[in-house]
Amino acid sequence: MKLKVLFVTQEIMPYMPETEMSKIGRHLPQGIQERDKEIRTFLPKFGNINERRNQLHEVIRLSGMNLVINDTDHPLVIKVASIQPARMQVYFIDNDDYFGRKHSLTEKGKEFDDNDERAIFYSRGVIETVKKLGWAPDIIHCHGWFTSLVPFYMKKIYSQDPLFENDFKIIYSVYNDRFNKTLNTDLSQKLLTENLLPEDVETIANPDWDSLTRFAVENSDGIIMGSKSLSEETKDIIISSNKPYLKPQDDDSLVDKYNDFYNKLIEK
Repeated sequence: MKLKVLFVTQEIMPYMPETEMSKIGRHLPQGIQERDKEIRTFLPKFGNINERRNQLHEVIRLSGMNLVINDTDHPLVIKVASIQPARMQVYFIDNDDYFGRKHSLTEKGKEFDDNDERAIFYSRGVIETVKKLGWAPDIIHCHGWFTSLVPFYMKKIYSQDPLFENDFKIIYSVYNDRFNKTLNTDLSQKLLTENLLPEDVETIANPDWDSLTRFAVENSDGIIMGSKSLSEETKDIIISSNKPYLKPQDDDSLVDKYNDFYNKLIEK
């Protein structure tokens, strides 16, 4: 049976501008698929993604669920588009309240006040959609701070779900995508459910970029340095975790090195 790899990312070309992360988001899933693994790829449907030009369409059978965040219902809408040269589909998590604005994470250089709830909605939206697909990944690879809650949700909440009984591994790629404004300080309370304890979320009591990175690393099985320009402090968060990690890779060897990293984690 083919290994199943779920990519949860913050940026993918050509839907988002070209960056270190969006290039990896575009070429890594294709390369992993070509190395005989089954993939699913997810992206937030930020308002600056042109639906008509990119031929997005809603998947009615996957949409229609509501996610409750901070006691408010938010409809979950799933859209899909294809990157034809890669023979690859991309699923988009959409919601008018969180993604119906013209920018992704900032406007005029300022972060949106509700970026914490947007990250919660995206993380839960991906997992709930994978559940509806009935598709159990062996590896979940998260890219960028906007995905940093996925490892927590998978390890602390959804690991009890029958679909995820397999021994899945979570990989978190750290990029130089630092934000300036600390997220809402009640983020940790919004994550707590009746089965969790306050100490499960104490790392993000003050949810700045460093603490979110540390939180994602704590809940992951392997870490990848996605940027070559990470600070020494960030590298220390990764190395001091004592978890398997991969240093930044050159473009020509990246897919093979990542593929090897996946295989070693699964074997472990």
